[in-house]
Amino acid sequence: MSRILKDGENQITQKYKKDTHKALDIVKYKNSLGTIIAHSDGEVVMYQTGKKNQKGSTGTLSYGNYVKLRHSNGYYTLYAHLSTVSVKKGDIVKKGDVLGKMGDSGNAYGAHLHFEVRTPDNKRIDPTPYLDKDLPDINPDVITYQVYDNKKKKWLNNIKVNETTGILSYAGNFGNPIGGLYIDNLTYRVHDKVKNKWLHTIEGRSNYAGNLGNAIDGVQIKGAIYRVHLLSKGWLSWIKKWDETNQGYAGILGKTIDAIQIKIE
Repeated sequence: MSRILKDGENQITQKYKKDTHKALDIVKYKNSLGTIIAHSDGEVVMYQTGKKNQKGSTGTLSYGNYVKLRHSNGYYTLYAHLSTVSVKKGDIVKKGDVLGKMGDSGNAYGAHLHFEVRTPDNKRIDPTPYLDKDLPDINPDVITYQVYDNKKKKWLNNIKVNETTGILSYAGNFGNPIGGLYIDNLTYRVHDKVKNKWLHTIEGRSNYAGNLGNAIDGVQIKGAIYRVHLLSKGWLSWIKKWDETNQGYAGILGKTIDAIQIKIE
């Protein structure tokens, strides 16, 4: 049976193609529509509803009505071109829970499901092996993170968690303020120095933490050991928890952060 259809078997109408179509198009065998269910337990991190067919649309509009789930291993699944959506952002769903119904919203030339599988760093991969199998497990040693350099106005290279020495062990450029943070498979948030407030909590790479251009002066990360480097001051102590005390975040509010380092026990 299908992992993404409530009943019936998958019929692939367009295969995954690395350079042109990084998804599978699916209907229910034989050429019929169906109810879409969650491939695995997860959280709704993005969704869109109220959209009609819009041939030629691009970006998220091309998905029409869609649902994106983040799973416990950091992977994502995405279900697009739905006629109706039955969930909202923040909902926790179980494997087999109904997400919506197949449709032709967005850039679709006929009703079907557009199904994607994405890695923790949000790269689309071939979903075919996972149509009837679990998503891969994640080893903490391959979790990566990256920061936005406000001075260079660009995202810097990904850094692998648990690298212990040298420049590859932390994200940032000493002397250049950080304005954004991405982390695979973890929950985190940052404190905006300019706005003087904690920003929204982020799950994995569903979004980034920060306001690009505004310096960050505080960081909180769940499930990790972490520390920050302050502009012209050096590395602060390692932090192992998340709370409202001075020991529950990395940084000194009012002092600009220019590098971050993360470890997993």
